[in-house]
Amino acid sequence: MDAERIFAGLNPEQRRAVETVRGPVCILAGAGSGKTTTITRRIANQVASGVFAAREILAVTFTDKAATEMRERLAALGVQAVTARTFHSAALAQLREHGGELGKIFPSKALALRQIGNTLPPPYKFRPAGDLATEVEWAKNRRLTPAIYLAGLGEHEPPIPSELMLRVFDRYEDQKAERGLVDFEDLLELTIRLFDREPAVLAEVRARYRAFTVDEYQDVNLLQQTLLERWLGSGDELCAVGDDYQSIYAFTGATPEYLLGLPARYPRAAVIRLEANYRSSPEVLGLANRIVPALGGATKVLRATLGSGPEPDALSFATREAEIAFVVERIRKLREAGAPFEEMAVLCRTNARLADFEEPFHDAKIPFQGAALLGREAARQLLRQLRKVDSTAVAAVVRSLAEEAGWRERLPEKLGERELVRQADLFRLIRLAQDFDDGIRTTADFIAELEARFGSTGAERRGVHLLTLHGAKGLEFDIVFVPRIEERELPIRQAKRPVEIAEERRLLYVGLTRAKRQLALTWSGKPSRFLVELGIATRTSRALREPEPDDPLYSALKRWRLERATADDLPAYVVFHNSTLAEIAGRRPRDLSELGAVPGIGPTKLDRYGRDVLRVVATCGEEQVEQDRRIAADAAA
Repeated sequence: MDAERIFAGLNPEQRRAVETVRGPVCILAGAGSGKTTTITRRIANQVASGVFAAREILAVTFTDKAATEMRERLAALGVQAVTARTFHSAALAQLREHGGELGKIFPSKALALRQIGNTLPPPYKFRPAGDLATEVEWAKNRRLTPAIYLAGLGEHEPPIPSELMLRVFDRYEDQKAERGLVDFEDLLELTIRLFDREPAVLAEVRARYRAFTVDEYQDVNLLQQTLLERWLGSGDELCAVGDDYQSIYAFTGATPEYLLGLPARYPRAAVIRLEANYRSSPEVLGLANRIVPALGGATKVLRATLGSGPEPDALSFATREAEIAFVVERIRKLREAGAPFEEMAVLCRTNARLADFEEPFHDAKIPFQGAALLGREAARQLLRQLRKVDSTAVAAVVRSLAEEAGWRERLPEKLGERELVRQADLFRLIRLAQDFDDGIRTTADFIAELEARFGSTGAERRGVHLLTLHGAKGLEFDIVFVPRIEERELPIRQAKRPVEIAEERRLLYVGLTRAKRQLALTWSGKPSRFLVELGIATRTSRALREPEPDDPLYSALKRWRLERATADDLPAYVVFHNSTLAEIAGRRPRDLSELGAVPGIGPTKLDRYGRDVLRVVATCGEEQVEQDRRIAADAAA
């Protein structure tokens, strides 16, 4: 291991961090600033300089993938014996090594909580187990037990009434104890209790590990911070690395306050900012930096190191359909220009909004990955019941099963994200069944149609990434679309308090900084207050209306669509989007083959509406010929 390899290619900020081999150190690492490179080089320098032996260093992060990458990078630098683990993995290893109490580990809370949740009164029994699991984790990450859960809620609102949630939490802990099981939060709590109960064990751990590096420190919660404090004791050999601008996991109990408060806890701490960005174009960073003054915390203004790119787009649309159609058409044109689908991403606040892109992408033959209607809870359970039915009344059967599963036409306030997604998926299945139902095809045919349209896997699933803003953290793409940046969407309608709005703002910042070269922000409702902060919209601005084509055929197609939607008791956009009608009017297809090539027209809509549309096109064409003949005759006279 030589110094040349350790310091090769580092900028001055990174070099200072790597040279500061003694703690405490607070590295405030902006998005795309090379933090993993910096901290692995620093650990390597700690060993190379002889300040610490490799086995004396414990590096902790939040995912197995990140821990593996850290070990691989250290190995490439010639450092082999550093312990790099997640918090939970480190705690488990210490429990096993020192004989702490330990049961079998729960791989997932979902099954147990689903069984408990099914005993709740309607309508709460239909809430996804994931919402209940998130709430249990929120409580345990704050070191709340059922005995003090209600007292510890403060302004926090559980996904179901607090007394019912307490019943769920209490029963979950009882069942776990009866079966001799522990969950991942228990691993940390049991390790803390072991150290508090047996000082000799804690002294042995502290003698083993003399220096600590914590990655993604903005995501630490009370439980993890408590364990870290036990490891450190009165020592200060801590290197904390993070970006408070990317703290977006408050729902798990995470808070950026431990990162921001480190200089106050350790007055002699070295604070180093990494602000050189190696990911995004100057234009993307210029837009992202506009919102920095509103983010608060530790100021970090990213500066570009890459060449110039196109200006980000910020576009307002009159309707949701037009907004989605824009994304679809832009992606199609980018692909025709040579951009790989895999380098494009659509980032939304919730999975429910991502699902809005699944059908249009399928209809436009755009492959995608990340969203999966048939893989989500609502579709899995409904299709399981639907397979037991043989009927041609597809729409009625699907609606009945959806109602049995708890679908509600009017959603109450304060639903968690998973329940919003489940409700949206149930409605989508109802709508798809209405569109499919012709009184001839059966429920089995409907299932086959769904699997053909939404069930592709493997290589066919490679394509545009459909991700939530949470899911996109840590990733990067050449081209990023962030739709529905509007009030009640981003910030989400459940965000009311200033601390909740602040986290929503950070989510948008994360989304902006995922883009490497091209970025498009869109909205079709009231512009988000964050767009105001970006200088893109005003507080009183309204969505811009796209001019409709001045075309008799377009008008005729809209009249036909209204009649058909009224007859089928459907919203007009379910039949065809305005953008699809405009495309038809522009192309004037002569047969089903030409009509099927129009973006937004998939096999089902072609079969259901194709001949009617062609009749409208042909009739309007004949009327236009007759009108032209009369005009010519009048002119001749």
